[in-house]
Amino acid sequence: MGSYISITEMEQQEMLDAIGVHSLDELYRDVPAQMVLKEGELKLPSGKSELEVRESISAYAAQNTRFATVLRGAGSYRHYIPAAVKSVVSREELVTAYTPYQAEVSQGILQSIYEYQSMICQLFGMDVSNASVYDGCTAAAEAVGMCRDRRRGKALVSACADPQIIETIRTYCFGSGMEVALVPEKDGHTDADALKELVGADVACLYIQQPNYYGQMEDAEELGAIIHEAGGKYIMGVNPIACAVMATPGECRADIAVGEGQPLGLPTGFGGPYLGIMTATQAMMRKLPGRIVGKTSDHDGNVGYVLTLTAREQHIRREKASSNICSNEALCALTAAVYLSAMGAKGLTEAAEQSMAKAHYLAGLLAEAGLPLKYEGEYFHEFVTVCESQKAQAILDALEKKGILGGLPVEGGLLWCATEMVSRAKLDETAAIVKEVLAR
Repeated sequence: MGSYISITEMEQQEMLDAIGVHSLDELYRDVPAQMVLKEGELKLPSGKSELEVRESISAYAAQNTRFATVLRGAGSYRHYIPAAVKSVVSREELVTAYTPYQAEVSQGILQSIYEYQSMICQLFGMDVSNASVYDGCTAAAEAVGMCRDRRRGKALVSACADPQIIETIRTYCFGSGMEVALVPEKDGHTDADALKELVGADVACLYIQQPNYYGQMEDAEELGAIIHEAGGKYIMGVNPIACAVMATPGECRADIAVGEGQPLGLPTGFGGPYLGIMTATQAMMRKLPGRIVGKTSDHDGNVGYVLTLTAREQHIRREKASSNICSNEALCALTAAVYLSAMGAKGLTEAAEQSMAKAHYLAGLLAEAGLPLKYEGEYFHEFVTVCESQKAQAILDALEKKGILGGLPVEGGLLWCATEMVSRAKLDETAAIVKEVLAR
């Protein structure tokens, strides 16, 4: 923190005197002696100067491999982040923001959450958004829990969803006693015919991913119609950048729409922290976990922001709770809000269109080089190419030598991704390397 000032021994003693104790040891006088560590027991190394600490940490960081070009997604995507985003969210009054229980003194952070919710609702085409949960996997699992009732205790999940999301849903459902069944994959898409066979009076919901894990665009409206006809709820997990160019969850009549908010201004960051987006229709609003911020006015007509509908205490009742989420990702949500503000509708659409165009360009180059598409159908910015595992590893190794992170190995091929961050020259270079490896 820029305003950090270390405490002196004199100031420390003044604080002790103010509370009526003479030493730090006296603060712990009620702790049993056998539980108190004696001096030297931790065997900590001697302290280092700020410069030495910085050098040590930099040395650790240097051990990470950072690729100049990334052609891999699978749930985490490298997009351009405007400089204004980091500048705003690095302000000290925002970095330490926590759950704003005292609304009267938390108007700034409450407004930031309200603006985030408003923009996410507009992007997803939904009625209401909460103040976020931990990540996209958690959001999907929490959404499934929202749909459970006394008569319906079974969740259907598309086999074309991200494997990590599927495992998280299974973990949550194990704890709550819900049954999980996978809807089979057919040619890279959720099998609608199989779904018709699986739906029944005990099915609470269907979760699909759009675009799905293989990059394919699902027939979201047809799948939604099938589950609604059976009386279940429809959950869509979506890529927020893709929402700029595809039919929104609201247009597809989703009851709940969730997603990973990482593409909205958050760096890939070696896996986090990320942002779980949760939105719903008005009919499902009261089942949303986490925070919902509302806008109101006082008796003088002044605008005010408040926590509404949901209190933390409603979600910490262990097995009796509909959710055990007790916190939020306020700083990550703020980052997403600043990113969306900086990009605007035009900028977000351009990022989506560039990503889609470059992915299709790369797919064409790879097909010419000897890696044809595994699946037919529309896709956004990810796709799978056919490639045997031995050749796949040789391709990835060759690309790595040139500072390029290639596609993710999946069953029967490689899962590639392209965003607006990758130049045409790098895509051409990638295809040339692939062609050279396959010719050996």
